[in-house]
Amino acid sequence: MSEVRVKRSIDEINAKIRKGRAVVVTADEMVDIVSDQGPKKAYEQVDVVTTGTFGTMCSSGAFINFGHTKPKIKASKTWFNQVEAYAGIAAVDCFLGAAQVKENDPLNLVHPGRFAYGGGHVIEDLIAGKTVAFRATGYGTDCYPLTEYEQDITINDLRNAFLYNPRNAYQNYNCATNLSDRTIYTYMGILRPNMGNVTYSTAGQLSPMLNDPFYWTIGVGTKIFLAGGVGAVTWQGTQHDPEAKRTPNGEVKEGAGTLAVTGDMKQMSAEFIRGASLAGYGCSLMVGLGVPIPIINEEMAYFTGLSNKDIWYQVIDYGIDYPNNISRSVGEVSYAQLQSGEVELEGKKVPTAPMASYSMARRIAGELKDWIQRDGFTLGQAQLPLPSVAFDPEMYPQVGK
Repeated sequence: MSEVRVKRSIDEINAKIRKGRAVVVTADEMVDIVSDQGPKKAYEQVDVVTTGTFGTMCSSGAFINFGHTKPKIKASKTWFNQVEAYAGIAAVDCFLGAAQVKENDPLNLVHPGRFAYGGGHVIEDLIAGKTVAFRATGYGTDCYPLTEYEQDITINDLRNAFLYNPRNAYQNYNCATNLSDRTIYTYMGILRPNMGNVTYSTAGQLSPMLNDPFYWTIGVGTKIFLAGGVGAVTWQGTQHDPEAKRTPNGEVKEGAGTLAVTGDMKQMSAEFIRGASLAGYGCSLMVGLGVPIPIINEEMAYFTGLSNKDIWYQVIDYGIDYPNNISRSVGEVSYAQLQSGEVELEGKKVPTAPMASYSMARRIAGELKDWIQRDGFTLGQAQLPLPSVAFDPEMYPQVGK
């Protein structure tokens, strides 16, 4: 098993950034460079590759401190625009989950439910500077005597408001289809019966963790673009699984690594974060996230140069297999095939549709490139690595070729 070869350090790259001499390209641009010149020459030319993704990420939310009231309250329940936030943390701290639904929503009593407003929409409204109705209740104590508080607020009235997303930026993910004989409503969208369509949620060659498949540079402390502001990786995300199956070029072929991330909501932009309503399923949040990848060696140049035709996904049946926790792949398709609008499964041509925005992912990668080149945004040195598998060149013979 080989150790990671660091031929160019992050400190060296940051020194070039500060002097305005770093060569920064987006992942889309790197694909062309590696295709034309090969990974060795690409490594010699490029210092940083920027990535981006913009899609639904349910495992997201916000820690909010609404400040002490007068008299003080120890909140046991809190609501923002009638969406409950968990208050069992401290007197005036709470956590608002992106998937929490507004109170008295009919849910799926009338199927498919609309789920018109939830935690993700509140987060978007706060970041957009809109007024939100806040309410808190408590049971009263000697030091916190108030039992009820109501106030219209904006994000500027909050002492603290920061995203803390336990699972974002999935490294690869399922494509979804439906083998049952009825239309179903899922977090992967509406799936027509008898394999009537396929949906997918990824940014392909722009995806952050697909550009660093063994997490050589992404770890705890990595600085990132998060919803238009500066954020950081804080831990491995929930469901992080680096043991996933991989292609001969080292890329995972199924759901694998994930990131836990955080950032100050007061620095963010509603352009890059949107509340989502998924018919028949629930509420969520679309998150814009980008990671700068330092090109520390030729292998990293190779990985960042892989194109959509080199990245493969499993098609999973959400009609029968997924709800019954049956592990089975209906087929394997490349991102390039998905982007074409049609894939072939079991001898049938099936239309495809994205659940994530490639154009927004490209824009995020471009914004992050500008941050580095124009504003001198330096790279964060990871303080702890993410759990990974060792890179063995003999297992991945295509790498570098």
